[in-house]
Amino acid sequence: MSKKIGIISDTHSKIGRAIKGIDLLIKEGAELIVHAGDIVKIEILEYLKTLNIPYIAVYGNNDKKLTQHHNNFNLVSEPNYFNFKDLSFKLMHHPLYLSPDADVIISGHTHDYKVEMINGTLFVNPGEVCARDYPLSSVVLLEYTKKEFIITRHTRMIKNNNWLKEKKTYKRQ
Repeated sequence: MSKKIGIISDTHSKIGRAIKGIDLLIKEGAELIVHAGDIVKIEILEYLKTLNIPYIAVYGNNDKKLTQHHNNFNLVSEPNYFNFKDLSFKLMHHPLYLSPDADVIISGHTHDYKVEMINGTLFVNPGEVCARDYPLSSVVLLEYTKKEFIITRHTRMIKNNNWLKEKKTYKRQ
């Protein structure tokens, strides 16, 4: 039986793009939404809170205004360690704490999509939802079983409602 986690980052002030990405991940079966920082707008946290699935969001370098709302949302500081089902995670915004001390390391900040398996640890940066550096929104669905990680990157060109998929599988050690 596989488990699915939706991963987003760098939504900045693009509330509509964030909601479209989150909705797609939920439609694809995400059981948890992880936001890797630079949330910027409280409306994104409010939307996450209305969902019927758990979420976690880490502060990014542009989220200082959100600290006043810390107790109202599932906001964490970096690095944050948590478990979901049978997997350990380390969540951060800045890719500074990249030591392989969890099953999955999630970061954002660079706006660059990147997934690597290094010595049994999966490193995931989902890229940007906001489409600031690239003309597309990017979100990631992480599906995992006891034997493998399946990464599906979903991208959507701005002003286009069609999401494209690219999938890659990594063997778990």
